[in-house]
Amino acid sequence: MTSTKPTTASHPPSRHSHERGNDSGKRGNARVPDNPTIRAYTRPVNVEPTKPIPPPESEPRRPLTLRSGAFAVFLAILWGGNPVAIKAGLSDSGPLRLGALRMLLGGIVVLFYAAATGESLRPKRSEWLPLTGLAALYTAQTVLLYFGSEHSTAGHTAVLIATFPLWSAIFAHFVVPNDEITKTRAIGTLIAYGGVMVVLSDHVIGGEEGLGGNLMLLSYALLLGFQQVYISQTSQQIPISRLLMTQSVSVVIVLASLSFLLESEPWTFSAAFIGATLYQGVVIAGFCLLGNIWLLQRFLPSRVTATLLPTAAFGVFFSWLILNEPIGLELIIGTVMLTFGSALAQHHVQEVV
Repeated sequence: MTSTKPTTASHPPSRHSHERGNDSGKRGNARVPDNPTIRAYTRPVNVEPTKPIPPPESEPRRPLTLRSGAFAVFLAILWGGNPVAIKAGLSDSGPLRLGALRMLLGGIVVLFYAAATGESLRPKRSEWLPLTGLAALYTAQTVLLYFGSEHSTAGHTAVLIATFPLWSAIFAHFVVPNDEITKTRAIGTLIAYGGVMVVLSDHVIGGEEGLGGNLMLLSYALLLGFQQVYISQTSQQIPISRLLMTQSVSVVIVLASLSFLLESEPWTFSAAFIGATLYQGVVIAGFCLLGNIWLLQRFLPSRVTATLLPTAAFGVFFSWLILNEPIGLELIIGTVMLTFGSALAQHHVQEVV
């Protein structure tokens, strides 16, 4: 008897299983088309470990050149008109309101500058702390300037503000590389300061406007001297437009709020008030502040501020010319000392660099 093994019926593969097999085969044996572009991107490349790229170093600040020094003197002439414009504006407005209007107009100028240069006005997270310090510093300066000017004359204001380069030189000596106080610079600065004292001697103590306003202006000059060095340092990492917009926004918010609460004088739009406000806002808070930070960003701060010492003489002259404030022999002597001392303070390029 022959036994037979049971056989299983062999069923032909279905169409679906055949397609699934073909699909798996296609996926498993997929080939990259012979394309030169693909070969170039898929060719193995020996890549060496890369080192982190260091951040670019900012260009070191240097002494003023002839052109930059001439531009700084031009700014000094414009700065000389600022005390006159403030005093003229205060005749029709309170100090808080006038200070807020000035920085509002300056902020508009900064907006145009940022649009022209393509700089973003949005601060980075790492910039909030230095910008907050700048906002507090500049707000305090503006309050001291406008309240001090209200209780002093334009000529006194110009002379007292002109002491700020002395403070800048002291601060820069400890903070800014290659900006040390040398013998020549110290002698020149002291001569210039002596010129300031000559102009000031007939007015500071016992003046009819009182000592309180003059002390506020001296405090403003001290903070201004520190601000020059502070901006020179922070402008190495933060664009100019963000620095100026921080100043404008902080002053407008604080002073406008205080003016709303404390000042009840009616608005007076005289020709003198409009002209004085436009000069303070567009020329000073706009053009001059932009130019000043541009100089501080590129040149040593004590050199830049030293060229502003003659601002006192320009301010006293403009106060006599426009506001009919008295002028005397002390202005002539003081002007000579300021000019000579400022020039001597700049004669040090070979001594430091």
